[in-house]
Amino acid sequence: MLDHILSLLIIIPIFGAAAVAFWPTTRDSDYRIIALTALVIELVVTAGMYFLFDNHNPGFQLSETSDWITLPIGSLGVISVDYALAVDGISFPLVLLAVIVLFAGIISSWNINHKTRAYFALYLLLSGSVIGCFLAQDFFLFYLFFEFMLLPMYFLIGLWGGPRREYAALKFFVYTFLGSLLILIVMIGLYLSVIDPVETARLVGMLGLEDVIPVETIPQIQAWLAEGKIAPEQMVHTFRFSYLADADNYIPGSLLNLASQYFILHLPVRLIAFWFLFIGFAVKLPVVPVHTWLPDAHVEAPTPISVVLAGILLKIGGYGFIRIVDGFFPLEASYSTVPLAILGMVSIVYGGFNALGQNDLKKMIAYSSVSHMGFVLLGIAAFTAEGINGAIYQMVSHGILSAMLFLLTGVLYDRTHDRRIENYRGLISVMPQFTVLTGIAFFASLGLPGFSGFVGELFTLMGAFQSTTLPVWIPVLSTLGIVLAAGYFLWTYQRMFFGSYWYRNETSHVLTDLTLREKALLVPLAVITVLIGILPGILFNMTGPAVQAWLEGLR
Repeated sequence: MLDHILSLLIIIPIFGAAAVAFWPTTRDSDYRIIALTALVIELVVTAGMYFLFDNHNPGFQLSETSDWITLPIGSLGVISVDYALAVDGISFPLVLLAVIVLFAGIISSWNINHKTRAYFALYLLLSGSVIGCFLAQDFFLFYLFFEFMLLPMYFLIGLWGGPRREYAALKFFVYTFLGSLLILIVMIGLYLSVIDPVETARLVGMLGLEDVIPVETIPQIQAWLAEGKIAPEQMVHTFRFSYLADADNYIPGSLLNLASQYFILHLPVRLIAFWFLFIGFAVKLPVVPVHTWLPDAHVEAPTPISVVLAGILLKIGGYGFIRIVDGFFPLEASYSTVPLAILGMVSIVYGGFNALGQNDLKKMIAYSSVSHMGFVLLGIAAFTAEGINGAIYQMVSHGILSAMLFLLTGVLYDRTHDRRIENYRGLISVMPQFTVLTGIAFFASLGLPGFSGFVGELFTLMGAFQSTTLPVWIPVLSTLGIVLAAGYFLWTYQRMFFGSYWYRNETSHVLTDLTLREKALLVPLAVITVLIGILPGILFNMTGPAVQAWLEGLR
């Protein structure tokens, strides 16, 4: 079973979705129990992986690889798609985050009582797709998971969302789908430009099907490739991440070869491919100005889907920047550090100013996510160990905190169906436990020392200040985002929780404190943000060696 533990993480929620879809009952409670059981098993398997994971190993671990699609296409060579899964210090923290947030989301879905069979089946399909994105080591496989998760998310917003759910779902789908098309174009270009040296060695007769691969085989095939000694029909093209990231596997004269002479509108085609990939993942992060789908999606989505959207889906954008955009186009990324950092800075400041002007609690948190994800882009653009480690840490920290913030908003909305900040005052007197946990989430999100939010922002800014390519004014202006975060979180906290108790519609709604289920959801998330805030080594010990090896591989 340990040989296929990563496959289990994908299969369990997909089998759970099938069980929900075909379960011979009409009792809503059965669907909830099946979904919860699947996520509990997922949590147990991931906990086992945590103890199997070697923090000192900078490479990929728990790998699974098998041939999936092999298709000869004549003079164009052979198409090869592998079912390849693995984790390293860059992806494993995000897998842990995904399972925690998905588990929290399924518990917060307990009150869903409309089309429950469809809801929980779609939720589990989404869970498998999201986790698959972090595990995939083949671009084709990654793209399948990346695209497939759009479908359940579209229906989860469009069928169970608020009054403008159809508009929000369509906007989410269109933005993300258009970004995905740009990624697809580059993926095809990479496939046409890269060979699998191992499978090519087998096709030319250097290796048998069962032979152990000698160390000298891959350099020999790469040398033959550079000298033009391999016929086109003997080339096995690939989507494997490890081969796409190695410049020696690129076919001389191909579209995306490092020495490519192809230009479009006087721009190098590799630079265009880099920006296509960047835009595709920038939509998901999201980065200003392709962020406008996010506030609408958050406001209209049901609370559990907002939790998953902010807690996990945005992180696929950041992960794509590190693993794919910078990993496959390191030179183009190094040339573009200043515009990338400026986009990060603009997202930080613009998101902060917009959050400061909101009166809808959910919309304020959505714009704060734009601001906090700007720190992720800034850390990645820095191209330093501190910046990349800080970006990964920030993604994990924001995933926990945004899940907590949207769950807290959901607690209030479930009682009153009202998210307007101006309609509440003095909630501390009627909801003291809710007030304490909201305070933890707010203070952690604004970057108070002792919480995870402080560490993530500190390291991304440290990385930006230490970068040799970024002008110092970019991280200096980015610190304004921390000031703005203090402004909108403290103003909201003071407005809603202090003073004499008052609620605009208190005659028709009774505000009560947290239930046992709500505390079971929120308290563990609060503990996690404090724990990794005080002991950041829990994450940095995982990410550090992998990030160092990643940076060395780009040089």
